[in-house]
Formats: sequence, structure tokens, C-alpha cells
Amino acid sequence: MKKNAASIPHSIWPADALRDAEKEAADALGITLFELMQRAGEAAFNVARQHYPDSRRWLILCGHGNNGGDGYIVARLAAAAGLEVTVLAVESDKPLPEEAQAAREAWLNAGGEIHAETAAWPEGADLIIDGLLGTGLNSAPRENIAALIDHANAHAAPVLALDIPSGLLAQTGATPGAVINAAHTVTFIALKPGLLTGKARDVVGQLHHHALGLESWLAGQQTALTRVDAALLPRWFTPRRPTSNKGDHGKLVIIGGDHGTAGAIRMTGEAALRAGAGLVRILTRAENIAPIVTARPELMVHELTATSLEESLEWADVAVIGPGLGQAEWGKKALQKIENFRKPMLWDADALNLLAINPDKRHNRILTPHPGEAARLLNCSVAEIESDRLLSAQRLLQRYAGVVVLKGAGTVVAGDEGAISIIDAGNAGMASGGMGDVLSGIIGSLLGQQHSLYDAACAGCLAHGVAADLLAARQGTRGMLATDLFSTLVRVVNPDVFDTEDDEPSNSFT
Repeated sequence: MKKNAASIPHSIWPADALRDAEKEAADALGITLFELMQRAGEAAFNVARQHYPDSRRWLILCGHGNNGGDGYIVARLAAAAGLEVTVLAVESDKPLPEEAQAAREAWLNAGGEIHAETAAWPEGADLIIDGLLGTGLNSAPRENIAALIDHANAHAAPVLALDIPSGLLAQTGATPGAVINAAHTVTFIALKPGLLTGKARDVVGQLHHHALGLESWLAGQQTALTRVDAALLPRWFTPRRPTSNKGDHGKLVIIGGDHGTAGAIRMTGEAALRAGAGLVRILTRAENIAPIVTARPELMVHELTATSLEESLEWADVAVIGPGLGQAEWGKKALQKIENFRKPMLWDADALNLLAINPDKRHNRILTPHPGEAARLLNCSVAEIESDRLLSAQRLLQRYAGVVVLKGAGTVVAGDEGAISIIDAGNAGMASGGMGDVLSGIIGSLLGQQHSLYDAACAGCLAHGVAADLLAARQGTRGMLATDLFSTLVRVVNPDVFDTEDDEPSNSFT
């Protein structure tokens, strides 16, 4: 999914809070709700004309709500511009909302016609406007609307969605039934979480945002949800003092790499170095020492023993455990020892699987589960995790404390203080082995560089995703390896030297 990052705000609003916020903002600024609807229609019309200037025959699908009202506004503007417009509307026994009814009447008064939802679609339609369902949806679309959605998806014409693709849940990004596959989505007033996580990237297309003139009111409001994108890199990755030394940038111990998993622990170690760690010590199986040191001599590699672990935990500022740890006695003993570590630490991979067996709460710990690990930690299904990723991250936080990173498309970071961020970076090329090991090293490195648990998690996930996006811009997403990120990661963590906007945009959020 692409978007004009400069036009997309960093604040995100819970979907259920937006209806009241819209009315409160309109009242405060002396704007009627119908005027806001007109502005929404105009914004969508302008995006459609900008991206499809040669389209002449528009099919507009209107639902029985305010989303449909936006569609009627678009229809009137398109007809006034000399375009051939066909409107299909879903009818209901319930009356339309007041503003949507006014928009419908304005369309009819302008000479427009409204066809039944079962009417034949016009020949040669070259743009479809989706105004079927809005942000109030919380279940699968009804059968008649699902049929329209399926028809639109099968049609050759591109689809522009109003506010949100019909069928995508605004709060969660889940798709419990049929959903519009939009080429463009124009969202109004504020960002909704469901546009950035869950299944959003599959269906939103290019995202556009228009605040409808409510910018001044929105700027004065607080929200716990934040969109984190490449523009925020300089917040965390500031230039170093010229006189700094390796001891100023953190001493990190990484524990893992059981038989056959030397690669995992080596990737974590190198990622920590590439992200700026001062000193990185690895505790692993004796057989892994020579291969790791040969591949990356800057890493200090030792056999994991009770003595080396005790000494390393005393030496280190930060601990990372889990990559390649395994769930056998070797790994269990290491995890039991680290449970008494009072400095910042990160648990990943098999450390999470072992934690699921013996849950506990720790406020000095970052957990980085993928959906499968999260399901084990909460004793539920992966489908339950993915049905509401924000809620799942909050549930993990309640049960285990610290900071939770729920990985996936639209990674969610949740902190003890109630803050939640959605990472707006990364792409499908990251769906390959070892990416999580690299992420653990990056976040661990940032902990050692004196970032708080929450900031290290947000900045680490962002750097990881942006590095992958730069790589995808250069070579595409298929065949991307976790270690390929090292070539671009060094650019990302030095934004004062490198401009990450120099590369061509990839097929991702950035």
C-alpha cells in the first residue's frame, strides 16, 4: 500500500470515538454535519479526478448510511463535471440519516437517478466509487451488500473507497466477510486503526487523508494511538557526540543458538551491532563459536555455561534471550537464570514459548511475539489474535506487563502507560525466516543506547521496517533475506547522514 506520507497524520483515533468527535468538532467550529459531508464528497471527487483523469463513466455504490451520503455528493459533482454517472443504492426500511437524506435529495434535484441494488451494471464503467459501508460496521456485510462487493472486485474498473473499504472493520482491520479491494481509499477527519493493521494492506490501496477543515480542533486533542513512520526516525536516531566511546552505547548480552540454530543468534548479534550497540556478547553452544566469529569477528562469542551466564549478566546493560534458544533443558535453565535480571531485557522466540508455560509479569521486559506466539501466550487461536490486534496487544500487556510488540503487517507496540503505536513501515518481503531475530537485535541495541523500553520498541520496529522498505525499493519483495537488511539498516539509523527518501517508493506503506 502506498500513500503520500506528508498528508497522513501521526495521530490515530479509536473508531468508536470518531462519531462524537466529528459532531463536537463541527459544533466548535460552527460547521454543520451536512457541510462536512459535502467536504468529504468534494475531497473524494478531487482524488478520483487526480488519479483517474481520463475516466468518463463512474459507477457509484451507495449504502443506507452516511457513507452512502458521501457517495451522493460525489455523484452530483461528477455529473456537474460532465461525467456519465450511474448510482446504485441499497435500500432499507429505516430512514436515511438526516445528512445522507439531504445529499440524496440534492442528487435527485440535480436530475440524477437512483437505481436499485439489483439493477444491471452499466456497460463500460471505468471507475467505481465505494460508498456502501462506513466505519460503523462491526460484523460481516449482509448478503446483498456482499454480492455488490464481490461484483465490484470482479469488475475491471478500479475502486475508490470512501472513508474505508466496505467490509474492513475500522477499529481492528479485520475482514469477517466480503471486503472491497480498493485501489485508493480517501479517509476523512482522522485515521482509524483498521486502516493501518490487520488486513488493511491487502485492501486499502493508496491511502489519502482529508481532515475536512477540522485540523485546528484535532490538533488540540489527545489520543493514545500513534502512527509511527519514517518521518519520525530523527526523533530517536540523533547524531552521536564526537567524543563518545563504545561503553556509551551499551553492553548487550544475547543468549540462544541451540544445536542447529547458530544462524538465529548470529543474526541477532550482527543486527545489534549494525543498529549501534557498543559491545555485543553472545552466549551459545560451543559448536557455534567458530562459525559466528568467522562470519562476524566484532561479536564476542562464548559458550553458555552457568558461570559465563552469571558473569555476563553482571557485565551487561541489556539482555536479549530467545533466538534459537529451543525449549529443551539447556534453554530452560538459561531462562530461569535470567528471570532475576533487573536491567532492561527482551524476550523473543522460544523464550516466549517457555513463558507461555510459566507466565509471569515483569516491567523491565519487552516481549516480541508473532501472532502464533501471541496465541500461545494468551491460550487462544491465531484467528482470535488477528481479529483484533490492538486488543490482543493490550491483553498481552495486562497479563505480562512491560512492553509488547505484536509483530505482523501493521505491528502494534503497547506500553505500560497505555500508549499504543502502529508501525507504518515494512512490506511483504519481510515474510521470511530470520526477520524476527534481526528485530530483536535492533531493539536490544536501542535499549543499550539508553532508550526506554517503549521508545526502543517503537524505534526498533520502525528502523527494521524502513530498512526493508529501502531494500524493496531497490530489488522488490520476493527473495528478500533477513541479512540483506544490514545494508540498508545502517542508513536508517543514521538519518542525519542518509536521506531515506532518496530511493524509489516500494509497494509498502512508506
